[in-house]
Amino acid sequence: MAVSRLQIHARAPYEGGVSFGEVGAYERLDGTIHFAVDPAHAANRLIVDLDRAERDTDGRVHYTAGFCLLQPSDPARGNRRLLFDVVNRGRKTVMGIFNRAPRLAVATEQIDPGDGFLMRRGWTVAWCGWQWDVHRSAALMGIDAPQALDGGHPIQGQTIAQFQPNGRQRDQLLADRMHTPNPAAGLDDPEAVLTVRDWLDGPRTVIARDRWRFARDEDGRAVADDTSIRLEDGFEPGRIYELVYRTRVCPVVGTGLLAVRDTTAFLRRAADAAGNPCAGRVDHAFGYGVSQSGRFLRHFLYLGLNVDEAGHQVFDGLLPHVAGAHRGEFNHRFAQPSVQATRGFGQLPPFADDDRADLITGRTDGVLTRQRAAGGVPRIIYTNTSAEYWPGDCSRGDASLIHTDPAGRTDTDPPEGVRIYAFAGTQHVSGALPLTEVNALDGTHGAHPFNTVDFSPLVRAALDHLDRWVTAGVDPPPSVVPRLADGTAATVPQVLAAFRPIPGATVPDPEALPRSRAIDLGPDAERGVGRYPAIPGGSYPAYVSAVDSDGNEVAGIRLPDISVPVATYTGWNPRGSTIGGAGQIVMMLGSTLPFAATEEERRRTGDPRPSVAERYGDRDGYIARVRAAAEELAARRHILPDDIDLVVQNALDRHDAFTSAPRTQPAPV
Repeated sequence: MAVSRLQIHARAPYEGGVSFGEVGAYERLDGTIHFAVDPAHAANRLIVDLDRAERDTDGRVHYTAGFCLLQPSDPARGNRRLLFDVVNRGRKTVMGIFNRAPRLAVATEQIDPGDGFLMRRGWTVAWCGWQWDVHRSAALMGIDAPQALDGGHPIQGQTIAQFQPNGRQRDQLLADRMHTPNPAAGLDDPEAVLTVRDWLDGPRTVIARDRWRFARDEDGRAVADDTSIRLEDGFEPGRIYELVYRTRVCPVVGTGLLAVRDTTAFLRRAADAAGNPCAGRVDHAFGYGVSQSGRFLRHFLYLGLNVDEAGHQVFDGLLPHVAGAHRGEFNHRFAQPSVQATRGFGQLPPFADDDRADLITGRTDGVLTRQRAAGGVPRIIYTNTSAEYWPGDCSRGDASLIHTDPAGRTDTDPPEGVRIYAFAGTQHVSGALPLTEVNALDGTHGAHPFNTVDFSPLVRAALDHLDRWVTAGVDPPPSVVPRLADGTAATVPQVLAAFRPIPGATVPDPEALPRSRAIDLGPDAERGVGRYPAIPGGSYPAYVSAVDSDGNEVAGIRLPDISVPVATYTGWNPRGSTIGGAGQIVMMLGSTLPFAATEEERRRTGDPRPSVAERYGDRDGYIARVRAAAEELAARRHILPDDIDLVVQNALDRHDAFTSAPRTQPAPV
């Protein structure tokens, strides 16, 4: 087996031994997992540069990763299901979405149990590190990836760094999300080129080499640093900078894919004698990934990795959340896995699961093509928000490509064993009150307050469907997405026109919004070696949900926030004036545009949308409408019956916040 050893550093009662309903207490295990893989094995051959890494006398490549596990203290009380959470930029994510634990600006070692949703159901939850450039800590999990070597030294070659500052700054780390950078091969690299443009598809202007250097800024002076770039007169907010340069490190990035595969296979099948803490406890394995990690799971399937070295299926079910149609920088030379804004390998076709000829390249392929040939195709539920459909500042707007034909003329149904759900009127991350126009995580300013819709009940229902689909053969509800056939899919300009009459609404410039495009990464792209910058080609057709007279989306699963609204909610938000980039959209965040509370207020502001009072009369009238909508959602199996009260309370919280109604009593049951 590819796992050579699991080293446990700490084993203790989880959260001091608190009991989770009938399942009881949990235990937490933290450690390091060791791998040894054969580059020549058929299951590993698609990992770029694995054959260039150092090997032991048996021909195997070694690496290690962080490991964590939560499982019921009493094995008899577990549900015999393993949920593997693909960490997102080193962070554990399942507690935030399924258990509704607080989303923190800074990751901590604690795993907050939230409302205990997963624990009360007896899930075993596992994590391992997979991303090479994450700074390892008690809070963040990463992998110690081996280096690809040439003559005993890491391979050197061309890489790229792209960034769009939210404020004026003198220097920039050569990494995404403050991870470990790809350091420059030399401080005086004469071939390095820095360019700037005003929007993603705008023309590039080369910045003279004598105006910048590989350095960091310290109190206004340049200090030589091969991991940073410093511009003498500073980087301007909202402009897009791109540096192409040579780097001197070459981690085998794709070992992260193998780590996820092999950790899951080990926990599912290895014996107690091999040091498996889950031995005899697990019958089925499920994988969950959000955003970057959801794209990771799409890439995992594209490479056919859901079969381990022994030929066994790894995951029975996968839930890639907010992944859209792209993959990522997970298996090519000099890849930085957190990157999504830079055009590169992760944005290449195929986009849909089934085989089809690409509109521009003519190549026939599908995300599941290799996996079908290898066997072990899991059940899959894709969940996306409005943000994955809208073209933001990271060349997205791609989600409709997973359910329309390559020419964008007709709808296509997902293959057997796949469901796709769009969440109407939502942003990339679940929203929350209070209204704010500033993102506490990165300081991004929106022109509108950010989207406050909490879609976590929809993801909880999706996991429940996936579980019962795999273990009991119960089909989930049909896919729910924007469709061309019934007019619920529309173009971006069509939808933006509906927002111009709304008071206080800022409408982005359709011409400044990026599109998914065909890209040329050079003659060696097939073997995972890119040429930068990628040369963009033709654009792919993309659609968003049509909207009603309020500006709320008509396609997808509509929570009561959308079907019984007190505001207009979107998956897009223009960049605020303080961060530059006029006419563009902030990354992944949506908008909340509250209705007027009264008819008088509506008339005073000239708002064409009926006020809250005109729609519902009083608070009790609103509650009655919301509860009926929530019960209908439960009847359609889009939320769990246990979450009806949660969904009603979420909607009522927004009603009260936007109308200044008293918030002394919860919604009546």
